[in-house]
Amino acid sequence: QVQPLESGGDLVPAGGSLRLSCIVSGITVGDKAMGWYRQAPGSQREMVAAISPGGYTTYADSVKDRFTISRDDDKNTVYLQMNTLKPEDTAVYYCNADGISLLSGGYRPSRYWGQGTQVTVFS
Repeated sequence: QVQPLESGGDLVPAGGSLRLSCIVSGITVGDKAMGWYRQAPGSQREMVAAISPGGYTTYADSVKDRFTISRDDDKNTVYLQMNTLKPEDTAVYYCNADGISLLSGGYRPSRYWGQGTQVTVFS
């Protein structure tokens, strides 16, 4: 059974950094497309970043040049490095496993979601 498990969320000041981790059981992350999403209170869940099996990455415009998605195949883990955090980055961050990398460069999520990790950025 595919099961993502996120960690690394915290309370941080604006301008700070965090690294989120997503370890996945049931698949080999290096062979699959993976994505990070977030959901703020009262908002829809939105894609933040995704990585294809070939290592191609895509980002939401709001996080480009601040966030970086990567993976460690040996640890079967996907990361989201978040720099220069802003209060509007406050949300629950979710990992999605084994989605579909689209030819357009986007990402279609699968039904495999983690439980989420809370990121709160204060000014």
